[in-house]
Order: sequence, then C-alpha cells, then structure tokens
Amino acid sequence: MIKANQTYFNAIQIILDMIVVSLALLLAYWLRFVSPFFHDGPRIMNFLNYFHLLVFIIPVYFICYFILGLYKPFRKVRFLREAIYIIAANTIGIMITVTYLYFTKDINYSRLMLGFFYIGSNVFLIIERFTVRKVLREFRRRGYNLKHVIVVGAGKVGETFVKKIQSEPQLGYNIVGYIDDYYSKEKKDNIKILGKTNDLENILATNFIDEVVIALPNNSYEKINKVIDVCELQGVKTQVIPDYIKLLHSSQSYIDELDGIPLINTRYIPLDDPFKAGFKRLGDIIISTIGLIITSPILLLTALGVKLTSPGPIIYKQNRVGKNRKEFTIYKFRSMRVDQPDDGKTGWTVEDDPRKTKFGSFIRKYSIDELPQLVNVLKGDMSLIGPRPELPYWVDKYKKSIPNYMIKHHVRPGITGLAQVRGYRGDTSIKERIDIDLEYIENWSPLLDLEIMLKTPKAMLEGS
Repeated sequence: MIKANQTYFNAIQIILDMIVVSLALLLAYWLRFVSPFFHDGPRIMNFLNYFHLLVFIIPVYFICYFILGLYKPFRKVRFLREAIYIIAANTIGIMITVTYLYFTKDINYSRLMLGFFYIGSNVFLIIERFTVRKVLREFRRRGYNLKHVIVVGAGKVGETFVKKIQSEPQLGYNIVGYIDDYYSKEKKDNIKILGKTNDLENILATNFIDEVVIALPNNSYEKINKVIDVCELQGVKTQVIPDYIKLLHSSQSYIDELDGIPLINTRYIPLDDPFKAGFKRLGDIIISTIGLIITSPILLLTALGVKLTSPGPIIYKQNRVGKNRKEFTIYKFRSMRVDQPDDGKTGWTVEDDPRKTKFGSFIRKYSIDELPQLVNVLKGDMSLIGPRPELPYWVDKYKKSIPNYMIKHHVRPGITGLAQVRGYRGDTSIKERIDIDLEYIENWSPLLDLEIMLKTPKAMLEGS
C-alpha cells in the first residue's frame, strides 16, 4: 500500500495556490488593459508594474491561507467550509493589498482590475481546490493514501462511525476491525471483531494501525482510559467520539472533526499539523545540507582518524526505532574496537568503557561521532532536533515500565534535543529524559528548535 506524504502534498498545494493567484492577477490585467472589452482612454499601467505587485501579493495570500487553516488535510474538512474560508482569506488578502497601495501612494493601479483579480482568485482557487479534492478522493477509492483504523466499541456509536466511513470511501479510512467485549461472533456487518479490550495490546503489536477510534458509552470512562493507556504504550494515536471530554485524563486533548463527526484527540502534538511538519522538514533538509558542506573537513579528518587508530569500518551502523515505531539504520563514526564483544542490541557505553579507542573517546566526548547522522536527516529517518532514538531492545523494555514512553515515536528522532541540552545524555535517568521529550513534543515551535540548536554547541563542548 502506497502512503502519500502529507508534508510533500502540502508543499505541492502551496505551489498550486500561488500559481492560481498569479494567473488570476494576469487574467485581471489582460481583461482590463489588453482585451477589447474596455475603451476608456490611455492605459497607463504596463505589465511590469503589476508583476511587482505580485511579489507583495504572493506572501500575503499565503499567510492568509495558512492562518485560516487552508493547509489542513482535506479528508477532515467539508468542501463548503473550505470554500467559505477561501473567500474569507481572499477578502482579507485584497483588503491588505489595497491598504498597502494606499499607504505607499501607488494610486495608479486600476480599481476595476483589482476587482477582477478578487473575483478571479476566488473562482479559480475554489475550482483548483475542488479538482485536487476530487483527484485525492479518486486515489483513496483505489486504495492509496489510506489510514488504517480500529474502532473500539461495536455498539451504536461505533456502528454509526463505521457506516459513515463505509458510505464515503473517498475519506481514505480503512476500518481494520472492531474491538468489543460483548460481541463474540467473528464479524458484525462484514467488519471483523478482532477481540476484546484485553487483547488490544497484542492486536496493536501485530498489526500496522494508524489510529484507534474509541466509541464506547458514556459510563465506560475507566475502559476508555485503559484503552488510551494501551495505545500510548504502543505509540498509536487515539481519538474519542464525544461526549467524553470530561472523562479524559489528558489535559492535552482537543476537538477534531471527520466530515461532520466530532472527534477528540487525546494528546495535542503540534507536529501532527502537516504545515508545521513540512516547515520543520524543509529546515532539516536545508540545514543538514549546509552542515554536511561546512563540516566536510571535520568529516574527512575524523574518517582518517578512525581508520588509522583502529582496524575496521569507519562508519558504525545500528538499528534504532524512529517515527511511527519504524526501525531505521543510524550512522555514526566508529568509536570502539571491533575485536571487543558487542552484540549491538543491549550494550550501553559507560565513561571508562574498555571497548572505546582513545580517538573514539575524543570524538564521543564532543559528539563528533554523531555527525554522519546528518545523512539520516537528509534521508528523512531523523530530524536535527527531537527525542534521541533508542535500540529496539530498550524500546521493548521501557514501553512497559516507563509511562508514556512510546509517545516519543510520534515525531522524528533527533541528533540533539531538549533533554540533551539540559544535560540528560548517556547513562542518565530514562524517566526524566522521557518527561523532557514529552515537554518538547507537546510544546514544539520553531523558536524552541532554534533555542535548542543554539544551546547544542555548549552542550557538546561540555561533553558527557
């Protein structure tokens, strides 16, 4: 099953929107100044003047579209609401543009042309968004870009939710099955009964599930909290069909919507927003590329140092657990001798680890061994900033003993992070480190990333 990347789709959507806005301005210019429809004397404004105006309009309209939520996933927004927001955003955009022209004394712009532009931008953008929505829905009908969902509760609430999903396959949700304590039969309305709530942990561990939708009756708050705990243990997102907001134990819950059906997300994660995730990913690509170029002399010298000081490969590869609980290969400069036993699954290094070479101790002290992870960032396995990725062995161990441990896998792991700049590196408290990781995940912002990035060099120089 091919899964479309919402981040890349949003980038394409932004480009399409800005092209449409540009075409609306060009068409408005043609209608007013080139077409045979108007004969009102000299036409004093040439095309270059309006091209300069476009340089102002593009960022203004982009900001308006972003603020009014036009880059949220389509599957959860009705088209009528989207069209209303398009008109509202374009209205704000044209008002800002006219205000700008007034204060800059650019009085020669045709008001009729600006009126044509306002009408055209609304009509063309609504047509473009409708077309994109139709294309996406057709892809989802054919089984692409699906979200795989388990519904907890096969009663009336769950049944209503499932029927809504089945009646509109273009929404892009695949119902894997029900979890219910009272239905022993294998299927209900052709939807499999996967098991009881006590089986949920094993079901999530053996199936790839994107979300769990909880559709239990009002008096089941203990069971709801238990389901949420199990899902968070496995790192799977949960949503609750209201009215259960007063029953939830998470202060981070917030209301969402699926085509008119209200849902409650049990934990707010800013990077679930595709635009914010795309912004962070774009920064990762740019900064890691620049970082590889700038540090290339250090990379070459370190590679030479590793090769000359001990036999074996220059790069050490190891499996780690990343976003959405998927394993990936992390890259480091080798800092240990290959003739020492190291199963690569459970071993942690300590301050006086006999496996480390002298050169390895030096590059580990100043985190130089981590520099090859810039390649992991470019590949998309990691981010520059985020929770540090763990070995699969420790993930299996800690997810049962450390509360909320698996929530860290909702975001890409990082080369550095909030816990690292606060001194939690190496053999330090996992519980306290996870608490800081959750603080980062739930309070992410570009400014927080910038703060961590600025503090990282000091943390590296201080060593561990």
